[in-house]
Amino acid sequence: MASKTLTSIFLFVLACQISFAQQFEASQISNALSNRALAVIRASKTVVNMQSADNVSINTYKAVTVLHKSGDKYGQLALYYDKNTVIKSAKGEIYDEFGKLVSKFSLSNFRDESAVNDFSMFEDSRVKYYLPQVNSYPYTVVYQYEIRNKQNLIIPEWRPLPGFDIAVEKSSYEFNCSLTEEVRVLERNFKGLKQENPSEKNLSRQWQVENLPAIKYEAYATNPETYFPSVKVAPKNFSYYSFKGSYTNWNELGKISYDYLLKDVRDLPATTINFIKNLVKDESSDKAKAKKIYEYFQQKTRYISVQIGIGGFKPIKASEVDRLGYGDCKALVNYMQSLLQEVGIESYYCVVDAGEDKTDLIPNFASMEQGNHIILCVPLKDENVWLECTSQDAPFNYLGSFTDDRWVLACTKDGGKLLKTPKYEASKSTQNRTSEVLLADDGSIKGTLKTEFAGSQFDNHFFLTKKTPLEREKQLKYLYDINNIEFKAIELEANTDLQRFTEKLTFEASNYAKLVNDRISFAPNLFNVKRSVAAVRNRTLAFEIKRGYTDEDRIVFALDESILPLVSPKVMQAESKFGKYHAEIKLVDGNLQYHRKLVLNDGVYSAQEYDAFHDFISEVENYDRLIVSFKMK
Repeated sequence: MASKTLTSIFLFVLACQISFAQQFEASQISNALSNRALAVIRASKTVVNMQSADNVSINTYKAVTVLHKSGDKYGQLALYYDKNTVIKSAKGEIYDEFGKLVSKFSLSNFRDESAVNDFSMFEDSRVKYYLPQVNSYPYTVVYQYEIRNKQNLIIPEWRPLPGFDIAVEKSSYEFNCSLTEEVRVLERNFKGLKQENPSEKNLSRQWQVENLPAIKYEAYATNPETYFPSVKVAPKNFSYYSFKGSYTNWNELGKISYDYLLKDVRDLPATTINFIKNLVKDESSDKAKAKKIYEYFQQKTRYISVQIGIGGFKPIKASEVDRLGYGDCKALVNYMQSLLQEVGIESYYCVVDAGEDKTDLIPNFASMEQGNHIILCVPLKDENVWLECTSQDAPFNYLGSFTDDRWVLACTKDGGKLLKTPKYEASKSTQNRTSEVLLADDGSIKGTLKTEFAGSQFDNHFFLTKKTPLEREKQLKYLYDINNIEFKAIELEANTDLQRFTEKLTFEASNYAKLVNDRISFAPNLFNVKRSVAAVRNRTLAFEIKRGYTDEDRIVFALDESILPLVSPKVMQAESKFGKYHAEIKLVDGNLQYHRKLVLNDGVYSAQEYDAFHDFISEVENYDRLIVSFKMK
């Protein structure tokens, strides 16, 4: 009898092991999910229990099968923490292709480092992260962890699809709180199952998705916020450190930020106040005063990531920045705002979601986790002046592609206001080139080139001003991809008043033109060949030209006397809803003149229009690669 019992127990344990192994066996993933994926989330469950405003637990279970080495990032885990966030526990296991357990790990195996980056407003975070050391694919990593928050001002957003090239078998999110708690919820691009389960005292909200195929990145794809599913939760009543409050809209949230986060931080020493007042005493307009103060501010301060403040939100006092000469984005904006205040100029501390993707703060859903950077707005009578306070050399009233054309939150004494940062239209975002080139009979060229950059293109080559002479020349050779090019003189000038950057080059290059028998051939478009865009078969995503621009090139080639100045004039044109192109070559007084102008229109377009965009750019590229040929004497 005992023998039979032992046998039964052994068979039960063996069956459980086989079942558990089969659970993570890579071959069990359907072709529909693995076909386009680098990794697959086998199962994910996040449960948020908001027991009170200052006691929120987040329990997560997640199993991910990594199919290829390029999907390793999805097998990694990063857990952020600060004074308000505690990692209670974390552990996991790694399984091989067949679902066999390979290893286990715990929180002691995680690495720990600062989470500060180059611009973020969250400057006092740290991160523990785990990188699986696996060289055989596929493999599965399982994580289980618990986070305890002493605040509910920021509830983590649920994103069942964390990025491109990852599929989902099953993922769920559960938010539990008291029935009496007022909670706002925003679902975006969500098409799964959802339900609410009230009990005697609590309410459980649940969302679930299954069998989500991977989304492949497609060239020029629109902001992922427009098509990746997500759920945001924002409680009305919140606790953050010792501060308690409530909000339901941007006006109320902006008012809280102004009254609490920006309270008592605009102090300045008397010497600085007197200096600033004396600095602008001869200026007649507020704009001129603001400009002069901004230029002083840029000379005095520098940006540095520092671990200070209340949860990364509250800036240090202006007097500290004045003493130290540095600060993070919050501190520098607050300092500049304090300087302006002393001469009677009002300004707004503005929260922005910075980055190339132009991410707006969501107009109808206020929440504290939106935004990652601070800029300053100076509302003058006829215009809003915008200042990037982390740059020592940005022009006055200039925002580059990092913060342009998006909705931001201005925190004012009257409450929060959503403002739109400037958009640089295609007609104002210009790159104008003029060049005079001598073409020798051996195919070599030498000449001068002047380029002026403005609008959103101001930054195109501005970074060169911060490079050493050696690095500058190396970068220019990369930017001007011409074989054998050498730069004999480099002159860079930034006119911050006109917001224009000028680059003047003297150059030469051997063997630019090809000599075959009695003919010499070359491409007259020396500097600005439009690169083709990737073809996308069966495209599914809308696409976006984020920033329009206007490029114009004028090049005059003086031909060596051994080259017969005979060539037929040619005009090349292309036009579509995406832009307009015109180029022509002609002989004038024995010189070859090349003129090119391309206007590209910004905008969002449907997936079905991508082929037409591809064809337009291909036509432009074909014209840009035109070769002219001359007969030699």
